[in-house]
Amino acid sequence: MLKIANLVYRIAGRTLFEDANLTLSRGDRAGFVGRNGTGKSTLLRLIAGELQPDSGSVEVSKRWRIGMVAQEAPDGPQSLLDTVLAADAERARLLSAAEAAADESTGEIHARLADIGAYGAPARAAGILAGLGFDAAQQARPCGDFSGGWRMRVALAAILFAEPDLLLLDEPTNHLDLESTLWLERYLQSFRGAMLVVSHDRDLLNSVVERIVHLDERKLAVYSGGYDVFETTRAMTLDHREKRRVKQIAERRHMQAFVDRFRYKASKARQAQSRLKAIERLEPIAAAALDRTVRFGFPEPEALAPPILALDEVAVGYAPGAPVLSRLTLRLDRDDRVALVGANGNGKSTLVRLLAGRLAPLSGEITRSSKLRVGYFAQHQTEELDVNATPVLLMERLAPRMSAEKRRAHLGRFAIGAELAMTEVGSLSGGEKSRLLIALMSHAAPHLLLLDEPTNHLDVDSREALIRAMNEFEGAIILITHDPHLIRLAADRLWLVADGTCRPFDGDLDEYRRLVLEASREQGDRDASPANSQRRAARKAAAKARKAGAPLKKAAADAERRMAEIQEQVAKLETHLADPALYRDGGEEVARLTIALDMARKNLAAAESKWLSAQQALEQAEA
Repeated sequence: MLKIANLVYRIAGRTLFEDANLTLSRGDRAGFVGRNGTGKSTLLRLIAGELQPDSGSVEVSKRWRIGMVAQEAPDGPQSLLDTVLAADAERARLLSAAEAAADESTGEIHARLADIGAYGAPARAAGILAGLGFDAAQQARPCGDFSGGWRMRVALAAILFAEPDLLLLDEPTNHLDLESTLWLERYLQSFRGAMLVVSHDRDLLNSVVERIVHLDERKLAVYSGGYDVFETTRAMTLDHREKRRVKQIAERRHMQAFVDRFRYKASKARQAQSRLKAIERLEPIAAAALDRTVRFGFPEPEALAPPILALDEVAVGYAPGAPVLSRLTLRLDRDDRVALVGANGNGKSTLVRLLAGRLAPLSGEITRSSKLRVGYFAQHQTEELDVNATPVLLMERLAPRMSAEKRRAHLGRFAIGAELAMTEVGSLSGGEKSRLLIALMSHAAPHLLLLDEPTNHLDVDSREALIRAMNEFEGAIILITHDPHLIRLAADRLWLVADGTCRPFDGDLDEYRRLVLEASREQGDRDASPANSQRRAARKAAAKARKAGAPLKKAAADAERRMAEIQEQVAKLETHLADPALYRDGGEEVARLTIALDMARKNLAAAESKWLSAQQALEQAEA
């Protein structure tokens, strides 16, 4: 059991926790949320014993093994597989003892090795590494061959392999791609120990945890259910609390008015004193500390003729004769919203660098609008920021001709207010740096936004603000993200980067998710018994049926989108015709609008008929 009682912890004179309480038992699965900088990572370190509380207690059962990803990624000549296997300290100790033991004691050692599943451990470790994106060849390579982000995946694999009694995860999806995130989600659903997960990934919190621990006003409040349930429950709780506060204020004023009027009248003095004591006994209800609403806003670019960018049989790579991607024939229009999917290492970031103009094509032709402006965001750019400069100074360097007022206003579009704008970059949090990068890359009102993992380090509120800003943006967007929630709400189409090229994916995110999980299961079944072959065949048949139905599903979605566009057009025309001022200017405009409205209504009827036919065909296919 984990028991936190009356915890108080301060850092640099700032109180992070005050009388905080929490209990987790075996099998409890909790998500840990709160605004950036409030102390979520600090609590994990307190639980792990890396920090000590100022007062109160943090107690973990002595029988529990705690697992938390180390802040420093593994490195050195040891292979990835051996690094993960070494995380099971008991297995490593027993194997070493078996080599050195006398014959009479090896039986007991091997019995214990069998009890803990030590002989199947290499296969289990390899399965975890494969789920996190490492193929068999990569698993045999030294840790030192990989970048920091990939080595953090190895650290995560090691903790999962060790199967601790209490698993502490701090933003586990930050270094993962979408495919590995989907695998991790499924893995954690079957994890048998207790779990406390710090995450801003709504899908992960909705599918994996059974309760939410909210860090608010230096205390820990526990809500049952996933993140969506927490949001709804918290909103209702705050609303109820505010109503109680307003009612208490009214009651206090009413009693105070009686006291002020009658406290010096002998006949009412006793009642006045009674009400005065009642006022003193009223425990003030603090105003609901609603989280500050965050809003982002991209500047609107001017319109460009389509297509704004087109690729014809393009190949791209980092060395002549060695393309990472080839046969690229793609088109982007002004209002496109495209999410790139495909495993890390397949070339998604390479494609984005090509579109951004950071890489030249090895062959083929790229056609760009002559006035096209591109905004490019990549998470690694935070490492390139001048840590001694302020956001205001960086904006001045980037846009010297822009007025100081406009520069500050643009920073304000991304919640970088007056105080943050004058703070040195080195003192900004990860989320603040991400918001700064988004502001810098969009300062010139780009027509095309290239966003490579834009939500890393952003809290839930900032992610929602980014989604709203993307949906309101008038230009095109190419998105790489591990966040399924972001893809669902901000992307209209998927492009699959795989097999050395990129092509449109004929389906939505749910279909791609099923494809990824089926591939993962088939990988796990590859060396299994022949009895699994029937299940594999059934899954392939189901996948084939879904693929056959994908065009029908797309047709129904397109028809529904067209119907919504015409409905909006009809509503605007009806609003114009309802304006009395229109009829004072003569009948010519009225006649034009009336004809347009009649045509729009006919188009709407046709669109509704087309949608109904497509929906019926889809339902029959699914049946």
